[in-house]
Amino acid sequence: MAVKQSLFLTPRKGIHLSTSTTTAPTLTREQVANLLVQPLEAASVVMAAGPTVFDSSEPLRIPTLTAGTAPGFVGEGELIPTDDVEFDELKLMPSDRKSLKVITRYTAELARQSVMGLDAVLQARLVNDVANKLDSALLTGDGADGSITGIINQPGVQTGTLDVADPDSLLDALALAHAAEVTPSTWIVNAADYIALRKLKGADGRGLVQTDITADAAQRLHGTGVIVTNKLPQGTAVLANMSEVAVVRDTNPTVTVLSERYAEYDEIGLRVTSRFDLGLLRPEGVIVLTAGA
Repeated sequence: MAVKQSLFLTPRKGIHLSTSTTTAPTLTREQVANLLVQPLEAASVVMAAGPTVFDSSEPLRIPTLTAGTAPGFVGEGELIPTDDVEFDELKLMPSDRKSLKVITRYTAELARQSVMGLDAVLQARLVNDVANKLDSALLTGDGADGSITGIINQPGVQTGTLDVADPDSLLDALALAHAAEVTPSTWIVNAADYIALRKLKGADGRGLVQTDITADAAQRLHGTGVIVTNKLPQGTAVLANMSEVAVVRDTNPTVTVLSERYAEYDEIGLRVTSRFDLGLLRPEGVIVLTAGA
């Protein structure tokens, strides 16, 4: 309750102190919680695009065929020729693969005085931050010092040129995919490049990127779905069959409450850890386009 005081003169010329009360608007707990404005950030890309996921905490070896056999026409009673297959393997989640980890601390007083569930808010925030860092690494990680090698830096991928002023550069990428007997499922494109492509018009004046009203208004480039993200640098795009992308998951982003670790400071710690790896089952199933390549 806010108190408002005022002075006034009476007919007897005495000075009296008058006190009146007004009710100031107060925010409810829910309204205050909604005032915690989260930073803008790109949505998750790789895991939402449908990769092939393996759950393993140990090194994973996936056998692959590097070449098939060559059957021939053989007559009755003739010798059937032998043709050995060639094997290789994809090695993922090595023992030295590092995890994504972070710890944050807050005081017990802050936890008690907060009008919102501070621990829940911080846990959700930390998990989201780790998930975003992981998503960027799955796309563009350089594999240095035990980290993840992202899709665009994987060995053996096909490469091409991205020219957002020339729609034929996209058709060239599709040609590479079809030449490798790959049916691509997804374009992953930087936002600025996507807008430039949206501005392109065909001979009929219609935009190159069309909305598919039969697929929940999904955006498509030459019939293939588009994911727009600023986690890819401008001038880089990926065309892939995402089922050829293998993601090994040791642990999802997991929260541990450290209630005693900082007891001498009367603080509580939150630790979030996550461990993933990525490889390509068939590298030729991924085409990485770069401007000026």
